[in-house]
Formats: sequence, structure tokens, C-alpha cells
Amino acid sequence: MTYTQAAVLGVLVALAIDLFVYRTRLVTRRVWWVSYAIVVFFQLMTNGFLTGRGIVRYNPDDIIGLRIVYAPVEDLLFGFALVLFAVSTWVRLGRVRPAREQAAPRARDESY
Repeated sequence: MTYTQAAVLGVLVALAIDLFVYRTRLVTRRVWWVSYAIVVFFQLMTNGFLTGRGIVRYNPDDIIGLRIVYAPVEDLLFGFALVLFAVSTWVRLGRVRPAREQAAPRARDESY
């Protein structure tokens, strides 16, 4: 499997989990895309530095060759999949709280 195929598969799996498994539907919200723009900016800075300086190299047979700030476009796809999966899992786990946390909060005991 090439890096391109793995990156596209990762995006498809992350989208399926977000939309159909967890049903968090993050990619349908504007806040997701604004937040992701911040993430992708720093990803491009880091990726551009690492690939531009030759610290990280890619086999030309495993990528399509399109680059953005020195980094292959597959890195953006793979990064998108990782961030979407991590954030949608975080949101999902925040919705599934243990029963004791869902109970009504107790009154605070203010006696000393």
C-alpha cells in the first residue's frame, strides 16, 4: 500500500467514524474548520521545515508528487485523519460519562 492510499483510507475511515459511528458530525460544523485551519497552519510549518531541510524524505513511488510547503499533500490528508479521529473520539467520550457523573450534583457542604 502506498502512502497516498494509506492517507486516503485514513481520511475515509476518520470521516466514517465521525459521521456514522460516533455521530459527532464535527466536519459539518464551522467551528471544526476554523479550528482545523489553525492546526493545518502549524502542521505546514513543521512539515515544511522537516521535509524542506531533508530531515524527512519520501519515496517518490509512494506519493503522487504534489507538495505544499515542501511537504507531500498526503501528509495533510494523514494529518487531517489523525486530528479528526482524535477530536471526534474526545467529543464522543465527553458525551459518554459514567452514571455517577450523570447524577444530579450534590449540595455543597459548607460547614467547616
